Amino acid sequence: MGPLAGLEGRLTALLGSESVITDPVRLRTYECDGLMNHRATPAIVVLPEDAEQVAAIVRECVAAGVPYVARGSGTGLSGGALPRADGVLIVTSRMRRILEIDIPGQRAVVEPGVINLDVTRAVREHGYYFAPDPSSQQICSVGGNVAENSGGAHCLKYGFTAHHVLACEIVTPDGELVELSADGPGYDLLGVFVGAEGTIGITTKITVRLTRVPETVQTLLAAFDSIEAGGTAVSAIIAAGVVPAAIEMMDALSIEAAEAAVRCDYPPGAGAVLIVELDGPEPEVAAQFAEVRRLCEDAGAFEIRVAADDAERALIWKGRKSAFAAVGRISPAYIVQDGVIPRTALPQVLARIDALSAESGVRVANVFHAGDGNLHPLVLFDDAEEGAEARAEEVSGAILDLCIEHGGSITGEHGVGVDKSRYMPRMFTDTDLDTMQMVRCGFDPRNLCNPGKVFPTPRLCGEVPGVRKGPHPFEGKADLF
Repeated sequence: MGPLAGLEGRLTALLGSESVITDPVRLRTYECDGLMNHRATPAIVVLPEDAEQVAAIVRECVAAGVPYVARGSGTGLSGGALPRADGVLIVTSRMRRILEIDIPGQRAVVEPGVINLDVTRAVREHGYYFAPDPSSQQICSVGGNVAENSGGAHCLKYGFTAHHVLACEIVTPDGELVELSADGPGYDLLGVFVGAEGTIGITTKITVRLTRVPETVQTLLAAFDSIEAGGTAVSAIIAAGVVPAAIEMMDALSIEAAEAAVRCDYPPGAGAVLIVELDGPEPEVAAQFAEVRRLCEDAGAFEIRVAADDAERALIWKGRKSAFAAVGRISPAYIVQDGVIPRTALPQVLARIDALSAESGVRVANVFHAGDGNLHPLVLFDDAEEGAEARAEEVSGAILDLCIEHGGSITGEHGVGVDKSRYMPRMFTDTDLDTMQMVRCGFDPRNLCNPGKVFPTPRLCGEVPGVRKGPHPFEGKADLF
């Protein structure tokens, strides 16, 4: 077993046998995250229950020279928590205590395994909630949200996870427990850590900002004949200076999937539906709501529904929140993509995606955060059909190329992980990538903390920056990553 020899025994002595998994059948549970196209079975899985145990595990891995990867609920969609076949997977799902609720200070302190929605449930009676709301918020963990800088339907108005994290206690790649704070002097290390995809440390405690529940909320669903018409409505709403709490869109294929899965009862025959939610002071919401309704009608909405109460609002959101999982009802397999484009380019890019789908014969269901141009195309394929996955991957890559071509990004909230690392050179120069990796090396010179993620070719720490003259020492050693 090489460096792993003896490590299992030391980890068992540290955690107890019930918290160390080496059985091959049980290990298969952890071979991928929510993106199942990439799989690797870890050598060892450990389930720590507190920060001190996480730090001790990391120190043991470093001493043995064994790579390690942190994992929360496993809902990520970029392979960011893909384990190493020669390494240790540190699963934080047992660290799920809400340690402190400070209503006067509008903050809460939680462990990384706490489920996103549970934070809101814990403070709702006080008139507050946790604003970041990924579609998987009922099962995703706050630690994973921090690693990926997750967004959600309401990120247009309220921002991403980074805007709601005040401090993090982390275990550094050396196994040291340190505190990173947004209020501390010097460099913004917290800003570097949030969204680093677990490559520069493991969070063990998170101080999150709580947001006051708005005075009033209004939710509207508008149905259009085409997704291009819906995109036009989005552009008009934003151009009018209205900033909704959320503005989401689904195309006909994703609506079909949602209907099959959860019977959300969206308007029959819709080529697209647009969900717009406004919140804030009642007079402001009333004025903005009238404007949004008018703009949707002007863009060609053939039916508009307004939620009369919380139950109707939940029903409108039910289809959108279930969309990713629901696609399993209409396709044996699919790739969840994540790219960003300028809002003004929505109609053109959506038309190009339709054309790509028609030319390739590969179906694409579109679900996206329309207000900030964050697309989530779901590329469908039958994994039992030879060559189908390769064709789907080609279409998926072409969609990311479209995003870059229109001045966008290869990811908005799902991260790079292993899935998109090959696209990084299309967005960034060699100098950019060198600089990013030098920052990473400053935290993890041994390259043991979630290695092989984000960057297409890992930098050897200590390597002189610049254009490489020969083959990289890791080339041809794919088993290392």
